[in-house]
Amino acid sequence: MMKKSIAIIGAGPAGLMAAEVLSQSGIKIDIYDAMPSFGRKLLMAGKSGLNLTHSEPYEIFLSRFGNRKQEIAEHIKLFTPDDLIAWAKTLNVETFVGTSGRVFPKEMKASPLLRAWLKRLQADGVIFHVRHRWQGWEDGHLIFDTPNGIKKIKPDATILALGGASWPKLGSSGDWVPWFLQHGVKVNSFQPANCGFTVNWSTFFIEKFHGSPIKSVILTFKDFKQQGEFVVTRTGVEGSLIYTASAKLRDEIASKGNAVISLDLVPQLSKEKLIKALSRPRNSRTLTNHIKVTTGIHGIKMGLLYEFISKEDLNNIEKLADAMKSLCIKLCAPNSIVTAISSAGGVSFEELDRHLMLLKMPGVFCAGEMLDWEAPTGGYLLTACFAMGRTAGNGARDWVLK
Repeated sequence: MMKKSIAIIGAGPAGLMAAEVLSQSGIKIDIYDAMPSFGRKLLMAGKSGLNLTHSEPYEIFLSRFGNRKQEIAEHIKLFTPDDLIAWAKTLNVETFVGTSGRVFPKEMKASPLLRAWLKRLQADGVIFHVRHRWQGWEDGHLIFDTPNGIKKIKPDATILALGGASWPKLGSSGDWVPWFLQHGVKVNSFQPANCGFTVNWSTFFIEKFHGSPIKSVILTFKDFKQQGEFVVTRTGVEGSLIYTASAKLRDEIASKGNAVISLDLVPQLSKEKLIKALSRPRNSRTLTNHIKVTTGIHGIKMGLLYEFISKEDLNNIEKLADAMKSLCIKLCAPNSIVTAISSAGGVSFEELDRHLMLLKMPGVFCAGEMLDWEAPTGGYLLTACFAMGRTAGNGARDWVLK
């Protein structure tokens, strides 16, 4: 009897986790990727320490997935953040919890984990195929463009873990969408997620402050309110605090043309205390020095005040205090999806069963960022991709062996 086979296309976290689930099943497992090596986006994430998951309470963790919380929870409950930490330990990767609650490998790198993982998968019989760019289906076969020409295969099941549309140079180009549409599968348009935004800075502000961090501010936008930091770029703003609010900001810009955020530049001081401090005699001090001496505001925060507040208001103590507690900045557009950390949009969950199999294409499973969901940075993206990879792997195994 011929051995059953499953093809996995995409060697990121979801695809590799699906391969791991299947590696002990007695099924022939082939994993294909268009790039010359596996896990390139995982390695890119590792450049900032590889934030694997988050240590916050489970219900709060699930809330980070917004309007897809219910769908994502079905997979994460079977592979929780604690399970992910335990799994990393089986690869001899010890983790620690950072001050923000984020969980990282102690080595702060992705490469040791990826090397150990790939080595284990190969030892378990998983067959790797690099430089195999998937070209869709033809007469029930998977078509690949390879260095040796076109290759056709017909596995007993297929797991697609193709990524979204951010950082296409690392392999997630989104060029697979037309093949799904041809089969009647609904794919929602890709949008940038965890992205920066453009701001019409003055030339003076850009030259003086681009690349500078804005630390310890509270960003408010509608029902979003959080303290953190972000960075000024030549074209606008980016960084963790901006990324956390990016979905709401992106959607506001799509509907209204812009989004106005409010910054509290001095969270530690109330407006009343600011007014009292600013009311002290200036004597011979310049306005800039007086603000610095009395409120502690200087550097880029001072630059923001001069960028957005009129000269008259700068010299009006109450209006200046208002600006310090609620400085309004208009964001004009999200940055390109090409540079976004992740993407929203993709295959609609309504097209899938609970095992992540396409209802219109039995035996074809989807996992990871190619599905229509999003989450902020903080380990949420990776945890969900790992979890969905496991769901798809288990589903494909049960489908093949039924």
